[in-house]
Amino acid sequence: MDYLCFRALCCKGPPPPRPEYDLVCIGLTGSGKTSLLSQLCSEHRDNIGSTTGFNIKAVPFQNAILNVKELGGADNIRKYWSRYYQGSQGVIFVLDSASSEDDLEIARNELHSALQHPQLCTLPFLILANHQDKPAARSVQEIKKYLELEPLARGKRWILKPCSLDDMEAVKDSFSLLINLLEDRDLEPSRM
Repeated sequence: MDYLCFRALCCKGPPPPRPEYDLVCIGLTGSGKTSLLSQLCSEHRDNIGSTTGFNIKAVPFQNAILNVKELGGADNIRKYWSRYYQGSQGVIFVLDSASSEDDLEIARNELHSALQHPQLCTLPFLILANHQDKPAARSVQEIKKYLELEPLARGKRWILKPCSLDDMEAVKDSFSLLINLLEDRDLEPSRM
């Protein structure tokens, strides 16, 4: 009996490796991409500025590691986004839900472009309606209608969730839903 206890406690092999997924994270400047990813990685939020090119972060979760390529959202950078889509297995689109009408229109156009891009159109999308803690924040229902997601994303796998830095549990839950979509995609038989 002591031998069995010893084996049970001491002789377990290493835990199985967590699957890794390569994701691309896009959104306009000021939407909060860098802040959300830094918070998920337990990094300090001090001195976070806008991403001018791209950042890559390994975001650890209990059941997966997400290698997130965050692309800067400035006008002069957005035109190069598509050069970084190759190899992505999923998309995170961060939206400032308290932004101006003009910025919301630009964000909608960028999201539509991404949803229709040949390298992204079959991938799962997580759309985060960030800055829900601001008084001017639009509800998820308003954003869903404004972004015209129903007709455009029909047949695609997407998640639209509200979030803010004040509620990181909701952000983590949203990422868990995305991981579920990624795992489901892994289990699908390959199409020939």
